[in-house]
Amino acid sequence: MPIFSGKRILLGVSGSIAAYKAADIASKLTQAGAQVNVILTPGAEKFVTPLTFQSLTGRRAYTDADLWGGEAHVLHVGLARQADALLIAPCTANTLARFAHGLADNLLAITALANTGLLVLAPAMDGGMYDAPATQANLKILIDRGATIIGPAEGHLASGMSGRGRMVEPVEILGHLRLALGRAGGLAGKSVVVSAGGTQEPLDPVRMLTNRSSGRQGYALAQAALDAGAQVTLITAPTSLTPPVGAGIIHVETARQMLDAVLKASAHADALIMAAAVADFRPTRAARNKIKKRDGIPQIELEATEDVLEAVSARKFRVKRPKVTIGFAAESRDLLLNASEKLKSKKLDLIAANDISAADAGFGVETNRVTLLFADGTQESLPVMSKSQAAETIIARVATLLET
Repeated sequence: MPIFSGKRILLGVSGSIAAYKAADIASKLTQAGAQVNVILTPGAEKFVTPLTFQSLTGRRAYTDADLWGGEAHVLHVGLARQADALLIAPCTANTLARFAHGLADNLLAITALANTGLLVLAPAMDGGMYDAPATQANLKILIDRGATIIGPAEGHLASGMSGRGRMVEPVEILGHLRLALGRAGGLAGKSVVVSAGGTQEPLDPVRMLTNRSSGRQGYALAQAALDAGAQVTLITAPTSLTPPVGAGIIHVETARQMLDAVLKASAHADALIMAAAVADFRPTRAARNKIKKRDGIPQIELEATEDVLEAVSARKFRVKRPKVTIGFAAESRDLLLNASEKLKSKKLDLIAANDISAADAGFGVETNRVTLLFADGTQESLPVMSKSQAAETIIARVATLLET
């Protein structure tokens, strides 16, 4: 998660059974390159220890005992002013009330008062407490002040009751945190549509024609655009991947559905990135019932599917939207020749070409080897890198194209 690299995150942990999940958050942030300082409330210390967080972050974890130490008069100010974001996870009803009403009776509360950056809260509390009028009033106060509230989720609670109050899982919390950190990025105020995954064309009720696209590159592009501050719509064919937090999701299956969704979503978009592997052919007629082996080998007639980029190009000529159109060329031979032809015929601003025959690129792997071809004839060959890194590079080029 490159957006966290070099960021200074102040993690506040309050007294909830969900405090053990805060250790996972601290670990993941540290692994992503963030500098993580942790403050535990007295209640949190009943569930986890400062040593746990010191072991995970490599940095000292703070408690109320530090408030009365030799640096007490500046500690909270220093912690708050150095932080890019203050994340409280879990955030109890008591801590919410402290923040809402400006109490300064523990180290976390007084640090929150000194905080001038992002404030992100992940509530965690038991049955009925979240829906209580007092809690809802406190939440409204904090939201009005600009705080980001994550969750809570429905589910089984520590009391044995079920309801709304569970802290959301660390992965989702980190997704919301990176969304908050990216709001002022280079694509702030821009709308980006990304397509991902491989379309599926039905042969009968149980079989289909599809391809090996996993959707990883498209999902990475959607995340990179969110990290850059864009409003993102992700049009996705079926995949096992989890969509990035903050993206608007449109699910499709066939090439025709992909065409309709892309044309509608990109009608007012600043950029369209067609990373989906859209089927070139489909059965002329799908069988109504399952094709049985006993009936012999079926003769399947194919027809061409709709050309999504061609339709986008035709409309762009008339209405000038989307402003920038990016395509992908996954080729097994004549990579640059085929990509160049597609760039010109579809009137793209940029095409990303990758050789799917390479072991470290293309479908089913975590890395990619991409060559970027621009409409002005320039080319940029990228080294082997993760699909997330490739996505960041492409999104940076999109931002540049939108500036011209």
